[in-house]
Amino acid sequence: MTLYQKKIVLGISGSIAAYKAPMIVRELIKRGAEVRVIMTPSAEKFVSKTVLMNLSKYPVAIEMFEDDIQSGGSWHIQLAHWCDAMLIAPCSATTLARLATGFYDTALSIVACAVPKHIPLIIAPAMDSDMWMHPAVLRNVQKIEEDGVIIIPPETGELASGIIGQGRLPEIDLLLEYVEHALSISTSSSYSTDASQSGNNKSISIVSKDYITDALLDRDSHLDSEQKIQPQIFYGKKILITAGPTIEKIDDVRFISNFSSGKMGYALAEQAAAMGALVTLISGPVHLPMPKGSIKIIDVESAQQMYDKTVASFHQTDIAILCAAVADYTPKNQISGKLKKGDLGENMIVELIRTPDILSAIGKSKTSQQYVVGFALESENAIQYGKEKLVKKNTDMIVVNSVHAPDSGFQGDNNTVTILAKDGREVSYPAMAKHDCANAILYSIGAMINP
Repeated sequence: MTLYQKKIVLGISGSIAAYKAPMIVRELIKRGAEVRVIMTPSAEKFVSKTVLMNLSKYPVAIEMFEDDIQSGGSWHIQLAHWCDAMLIAPCSATTLARLATGFYDTALSIVACAVPKHIPLIIAPAMDSDMWMHPAVLRNVQKIEEDGVIIIPPETGELASGIIGQGRLPEIDLLLEYVEHALSISTSSSYSTDASQSGNNKSISIVSKDYITDALLDRDSHLDSEQKIQPQIFYGKKILITAGPTIEKIDDVRFISNFSSGKMGYALAEQAAAMGALVTLISGPVHLPMPKGSIKIIDVESAQQMYDKTVASFHQTDIAILCAAVADYTPKNQISGKLKKGDLGENMIVELIRTPDILSAIGKSKTSQQYVVGFALESENAIQYGKEKLVKKNTDMIVVNSVHAPDSGFQGDNNTVTILAKDGREVSYPAMAKHDCANAILYSIGAMINP
């Protein structure tokens, strides 16, 4: 989902991070969006209304009854229904409190109140770390999340006060990634119940603690695997997936690689996005169509490139699924140009050196809040080797598949896997389509992180 021809209302409240608002407007417009801006009176202390008006090409609303924004007396309703999404960035502690308690005394809060339920309301709080961690602020965040608002958590770094802590407004690319992602998610794909008999309104997780996956149940068995409606069990989670082979150049013509098609990794990326995740897919060279959904793709060729991109992306990842078939060895000396056959003689000798172990590096650096899944392709004693790899690489889950499994393999559309979890659970699945296999893996992860 892109922002081309999307109508976005940008709300700005009184945070020092409001100085970034003109850059947010410019980037939205650069991506093809039409932007209308609303500010709180205190926001005008940090950023000029005139600048925002010139950038957006629309009047900027601050007070409810300004003459230049009136249109029949109900401009706030018209604006709330005009937009495809509303983003409040930055959102101050005061504006958070207004939205959480229903105290709508500013133009910004009134428009936010009027946004229909099917239109995403996305909020990026920004404040000092002590303010962010205040119990009242955290209660307000929880309350508006329960009301269906999407919260973009603030980042950790140096704040305006000079303190190092959580409270920074995220980078603009990440803000807009959340907006694009929210627009890409259909409201029809969310499973919830109003639990009217119990007097509350909570989303009901349909993830089984026993790894039973909806992909294998009768609920949607009449649909193709790609058409099955997915519950949003990973909504807002950042999932990093690696896929495909790597190629290790001998010279500019010859290389060492493997038979990986990337189909399993791409299926995981598509299904994770359908389940609400913000997916980054690091892909080796494949011959596959672009995956569907809100997926950021990073193309690489070599094992070293995949290592560099994976390690660089991992620190901001909630879940990493390392599915790529990365070369274990690479030529020690990669030749520029083409080696001439006549110069090589009857035997061509290529000295190989080990490539970096991506899964080991990720396992060593992961925090208790991160979940890491590795893959193990074995030709014999697959389960035993998988269990050893689970411990040795410090992963939370290993997906084992066998080279010799019938109706499975790199180039095919099916896979046969056994899932080994850190808590000792072991579940084997029959051969099934790779999209169904992706569902099984993802539901297993969901069952572990949402017990």
